Amino acid sequence: MGRIIAIANQKGGVGKTTTAINLSACLAEKGKKVLAIDMDPQGNMTSGLGVDKDSVEKTVYDLIIGEAQIEEIICKEVLENLDVLPTNIDLSAAEIELIGIENKEYIIKNEVEKVKENYDFIIIDCPPSLSMLTINAMTTADSVLVPIQCEYYALEGLSQLIHTIELVKERLNSNLEIEGVVFTMYDARTNLSLQVVENVKDNLNQNIYKTIIPRNIRLAEAPSYGMPINQYDPKSSGAESYRLLADEVIEKEE
Repeated sequence: MGRIIAIANQKGGVGKTTTAINLSACLAEKGKKVLAIDMDPQGNMTSGLGVDKDSVEKTVYDLIIGEAQIEEIICKEVLENLDVLPTNIDLSAAEIELIGIENKEYIIKNEVEKVKENYDFIIIDCPPSLSMLTINAMTTADSVLVPIQCEYYALEGLSQLIHTIELVKERLNSNLEIEGVVFTMYDARTNLSLQVVENVKDNLNQNIYKTIIPRNIRLAEAPSYGMPINQYDPKSSGAESYRLLADEVIEKEE
Protein backbone atom coordinates (compact mmCIF):
# COMPACT_ATOMS: atom_id res chain seq x y z
CA MET A 1 0.00 0.00 0.00
CA GLY A 2 1.29 3.41 -0.98
CA ARG A 3 3.10 5.59 1.50
CA ILE A 4 2.19 9.23 0.83
CA ILE A 5 4.78 11.93 1.41
CA ALA A 6 4.04 15.63 1.00
CA ILE A 7 7.06 17.81 0.30
CA ALA A 8 6.39 21.18 1.85
CA ASN A 9 7.98 24.42 2.89
CA GLN A 10 6.10 27.70 2.58
CA LYS A 11 9.41 29.43 1.91
CA GLY A 12 10.11 29.48 -1.84
CA GLY A 13 13.44 28.59 -3.41
CA VAL A 14 14.47 25.88 -0.95
CA GLY A 15 14.69 23.05 -3.46
CA LYS A 16 11.20 21.75 -2.75
CA THR A 17 10.20 20.94 -6.33
CA THR A 18 13.71 19.74 -7.17
CA THR A 19 13.41 17.30 -4.27
CA ALA A 20 9.90 16.21 -5.30
CA ILE A 21 11.00 15.54 -8.90
CA ASN A 22 14.24 13.76 -8.11
CA LEU A 23 13.08 11.76 -5.11
CA SER A 24 10.16 10.47 -7.23
CA ALA A 25 12.47 9.57 -10.11
CA CYS A 26 15.07 7.89 -7.90
CA LEU A 27 12.43 5.83 -6.07
CA ALA A 28 11.10 4.73 -9.48
CA GLU A 29 14.62 3.90 -10.65
CA LYS A 30 14.93 1.58 -7.63
CA GLY A 31 11.89 -0.37 -8.84
CA LYS A 32 9.26 1.30 -6.66
CA LYS A 33 5.94 2.20 -8.27
CA VAL A 34 5.55 5.95 -7.81
CA LEU A 35 2.81 8.52 -8.37
CA ALA A 36 4.01 12.13 -8.42
CA ILE A 37 1.24 14.64 -7.65
CA ASP A 38 1.80 18.29 -8.55
CA MET A 39 -0.17 20.57 -6.20
CA ASP A 40 1.78 23.73 -7.10
CA PRO A 41 -0.02 25.90 -9.70
CA GLN A 42 3.37 26.75 -11.25
CA GLY A 43 3.40 23.18 -12.55
CA ASN A 44 7.19 22.88 -12.32
CA MET A 45 7.10 19.30 -11.11
CA THR A 46 4.89 18.39 -14.08
CA SER A 47 7.24 19.91 -16.66
CA GLY A 48 10.36 18.79 -14.77
CA LEU A 49 9.22 15.19 -15.27
CA GLY A 50 8.77 15.74 -18.99
CA VAL A 51 4.99 16.33 -19.17
CA ASP A 52 3.89 19.34 -21.24
CA LYS A 53 1.72 21.10 -18.67
CA ASP A 54 0.03 23.30 -21.29
CA SER A 55 -1.12 20.47 -23.51
CA VAL A 56 -2.51 18.03 -20.92
CA GLU A 57 -6.27 17.83 -21.22
CA LYS A 58 -7.10 17.44 -17.55
CA THR A 59 -5.20 18.43 -14.41
CA VAL A 60 -5.46 18.48 -10.62
CA TYR A 61 -7.70 21.53 -11.08
CA ASP A 62 -10.35 19.39 -12.82
CA LEU A 63 -10.10 16.96 -9.93
CA ILE A 64 -10.69 19.70 -7.36
CA ILE A 65 -13.71 21.21 -9.10
CA GLY A 66 -15.19 17.73 -9.63
CA GLU A 67 -14.93 17.74 -13.42
CA ALA A 68 -12.81 14.59 -13.61
CA GLN A 69 -11.89 11.39 -11.78
CA ILE A 70 -8.31 10.72 -10.78
CA GLU A 71 -7.97 7.80 -13.23
CA GLU A 72 -8.72 10.13 -16.17
CA ILE A 73 -5.97 12.56 -15.21
CA ILE A 74 -2.97 10.36 -14.41
CA CYS A 75 -0.25 10.44 -17.08
CA LYS A 76 0.93 6.82 -17.07
CA GLU A 77 4.56 5.67 -17.20
CA VAL A 78 6.06 9.09 -17.82
CA LEU A 79 9.24 7.27 -16.81
CA GLU A 80 9.50 3.60 -15.99
CA ASN A 81 7.51 2.97 -12.76
CA LEU A 82 6.54 6.67 -12.54
CA ASP A 83 3.09 8.16 -13.15
CA VAL A 84 2.30 11.87 -12.86
CA LEU A 85 -0.83 13.75 -11.81
CA PRO A 86 -0.18 16.99 -13.72
CA THR A 87 -0.95 20.61 -12.93
CA ASN A 88 -0.83 23.97 -14.66
CA ILE A 89 -1.68 27.57 -13.86
CA ASP A 90 -5.44 26.79 -13.84
CA LEU A 91 -4.94 25.44 -10.32
CA SER A 92 -4.33 28.95 -9.00
CA ALA A 93 -8.10 29.54 -9.29
CA ALA A 94 -8.87 26.55 -7.07
CA GLU A 95 -8.82 28.51 -3.80
CA ILE A 96 -11.74 30.65 -4.98
CA GLU A 97 -13.64 27.67 -6.39
CA LEU A 98 -13.39 25.93 -3.01
CA ILE A 99 -15.13 28.68 -1.01
CA GLY A 100 -18.23 27.24 0.63
CA ILE A 101 -17.60 23.66 -0.48
CA GLU A 102 -18.10 21.06 2.24
CA ASN A 103 -15.15 18.89 3.24
CA LYS A 104 -12.94 20.83 0.84
CA GLU A 105 -9.87 19.81 2.87
CA TYR A 106 -10.35 16.17 1.78
CA ILE A 107 -10.94 16.43 -1.99
CA ILE A 108 -7.50 15.13 -2.97
CA LYS A 109 -7.46 12.54 -0.18
CA ASN A 110 -10.75 11.03 -1.36
CA GLU A 111 -9.50 10.75 -4.93
CA VAL A 112 -6.07 9.38 -4.02
CA GLU A 113 -7.75 6.68 -1.88
CA LYS A 114 -9.04 5.16 -5.15
CA VAL A 115 -5.57 4.54 -6.58
CA LYS A 116 -3.16 4.37 -3.68
CA GLU A 117 -3.14 0.56 -3.66
CA ASN A 118 -1.40 0.73 -7.07
CA TYR A 119 1.70 2.53 -5.76
CA ASP A 120 4.55 2.01 -3.32
CA PHE A 121 5.06 5.76 -2.91
CA ILE A 122 3.00 8.84 -3.68
CA ILE A 123 5.01 12.07 -3.62
CA ILE A 124 3.13 15.39 -3.47
CA ASP A 125 4.79 18.68 -4.38
CA CYS A 126 3.08 21.45 -2.35
CA PRO A 127 2.87 25.13 -3.30
CA PRO A 128 5.22 27.52 -1.43
CA SER A 129 2.40 28.80 0.77
CA LEU A 130 0.19 27.49 3.55
CA SER A 131 -2.92 27.46 1.36
CA MET A 132 -5.94 25.19 0.97
CA LEU A 133 -3.91 23.28 -1.64
CA THR A 134 -1.21 22.60 0.96
CA ILE A 135 -3.86 21.58 3.50
CA ASN A 136 -5.30 19.14 0.92
CA ALA A 137 -1.85 17.66 0.44
CA MET A 138 -1.40 17.30 4.21
CA THR A 139 -4.78 15.63 4.80
CA THR A 140 -3.83 13.14 2.05
CA ALA A 141 -0.27 12.47 3.25
CA ASP A 142 1.11 10.11 5.86
CA SER A 143 4.08 12.38 6.42
CA VAL A 144 5.67 15.70 5.45
CA LEU A 145 9.24 15.98 4.22
CA VAL A 146 10.69 19.47 4.71
CA PRO A 147 13.56 20.62 2.49
CA ILE A 148 15.68 23.33 4.15
CA GLN A 149 18.15 25.45 2.25
CA CYS A 150 21.54 25.80 3.90
CA GLU A 151 21.36 29.56 4.38
CA TYR A 152 21.17 32.06 7.20
CA TYR A 153 17.37 32.29 7.43
CA ALA A 154 16.82 28.54 7.16
CA LEU A 155 14.95 28.24 10.44
CA GLU A 156 12.74 31.22 9.75
CA GLY A 157 9.26 30.07 8.87
CA LEU A 158 10.06 26.52 9.89
CA SER A 159 8.31 26.85 13.24
CA GLN A 160 5.26 28.18 11.35
CA LEU A 161 5.30 25.14 9.08
CA ILE A 162 5.66 22.74 12.01
CA HIS A 163 2.79 24.52 13.75
CA THR A 164 0.63 24.07 10.63
CA ILE A 165 1.52 20.38 10.41
CA GLU A 166 0.56 19.97 14.08
CA LEU A 167 -2.75 21.78 13.56
CA VAL A 168 -3.59 19.55 10.59
CA LYS A 169 -2.68 16.50 12.67
CA GLU A 170 -4.89 17.67 15.53
CA ARG A 171 -7.92 18.66 13.49
CA LEU A 172 -7.89 16.96 10.08
CA ASN A 173 -5.46 14.05 9.81
CA SER A 174 -4.46 12.36 13.05
CA ASN A 175 -2.00 10.08 11.20
CA LEU A 176 0.17 12.92 9.86
CA GLU A 177 3.82 12.82 10.94
CA ILE A 178 6.86 14.90 10.13
CA GLU A 179 8.88 12.62 7.86
CA GLY A 180 11.97 14.68 8.52
CA VAL A 181 14.16 17.49 7.27
CA VAL A 182 16.48 17.28 4.28
CA PHE A 183 19.18 19.89 3.72
CA THR A 184 19.45 21.25 0.17
CA MET A 185 21.80 23.58 -1.71
CA TYR A 186 24.70 22.67 0.56
CA ASP A 187 27.93 24.40 -0.40
CA ALA A 188 30.90 22.59 1.10
CA ARG A 189 33.12 25.61 0.40
CA THR A 190 31.34 27.81 2.93
CA ASN A 191 31.34 27.66 6.70
CA LEU A 192 27.79 29.00 6.63
CA SER A 193 26.32 25.78 5.21
CA LEU A 194 27.99 23.80 7.96
CA GLN A 195 26.81 26.22 10.66
CA VAL A 196 23.22 26.07 9.39
CA VAL A 197 23.24 22.27 9.52
CA GLU A 198 24.62 22.31 13.08
CA ASN A 199 22.17 25.04 14.13
CA VAL A 200 19.15 23.15 12.83
CA LYS A 201 20.33 19.91 14.43
CA ASP A 202 20.69 21.71 17.79
CA ASN A 203 17.36 23.52 17.62
CA LEU A 204 15.08 21.10 15.88
CA ASN A 205 13.65 18.09 17.58
CA GLN A 206 13.01 16.33 14.25
CA ASN A 207 14.33 13.46 12.20
CA ILE A 208 17.09 14.85 9.98
CA TYR A 209 18.09 12.86 6.92
CA LYS A 210 21.75 11.93 6.70
CA THR A 211 21.80 12.71 2.98
CA ILE A 212 22.59 16.34 2.24
CA ILE A 213 21.82 17.65 -1.25
CA PRO A 214 24.71 19.71 -2.66
CA ARG A 215 24.51 22.92 -4.66
CA ASN A 216 24.94 21.45 -8.12
CA ILE A 217 24.74 23.15 -11.51
CA ARG A 218 23.47 19.97 -13.20
CA LEU A 219 20.55 19.83 -10.75
CA ALA A 220 19.62 23.36 -11.74
CA GLU A 221 19.84 22.61 -15.47
CA ALA A 222 17.89 19.34 -15.54
CA PRO A 223 14.30 20.74 -15.28
CA SER A 224 14.74 22.89 -18.39
CA TYR A 225 15.25 19.63 -20.31
CA GLY A 226 12.20 18.05 -18.69
CA MET A 227 14.33 15.38 -17.05
CA PRO A 228 15.09 14.34 -13.49
CA ILE A 229 18.76 14.43 -12.55
CA ASN A 230 19.21 10.64 -12.60
CA GLN A 231 18.42 10.73 -16.33
CA TYR A 232 19.95 14.08 -17.24
CA ASP A 233 23.32 13.40 -15.63
CA PRO A 234 23.27 10.03 -13.86
CA LYS A 235 26.83 10.38 -12.53
CA SER A 236 26.51 13.89 -11.11
CA SER A 237 26.77 14.52 -7.37
CA GLY A 238 23.12 15.67 -7.44
CA ALA A 239 21.96 12.32 -8.86
CA GLU A 240 24.03 10.38 -6.33
CA SER A 241 22.60 12.42 -3.46
CA TYR A 242 18.97 11.91 -4.48
CA ARG A 243 19.60 8.16 -4.88
CA LEU A 244 20.93 8.11 -1.31
CA LEU A 245 17.88 10.05 -0.12
CA ALA A 246 15.63 7.54 -1.91
CA ASP A 247 17.47 4.72 -0.11
CA GLU A 248 16.86 6.41 3.25
CA VAL A 249 13.16 6.90 2.48
CA ILE A 250 12.81 3.23 1.47
CA GLU A 251 14.72 2.08 4.58
CA LYS A 252 12.42 4.10 6.78
CA GLU A 253 9.43 2.41 5.17
CA GLU A 254 10.86 -1.05 5.78
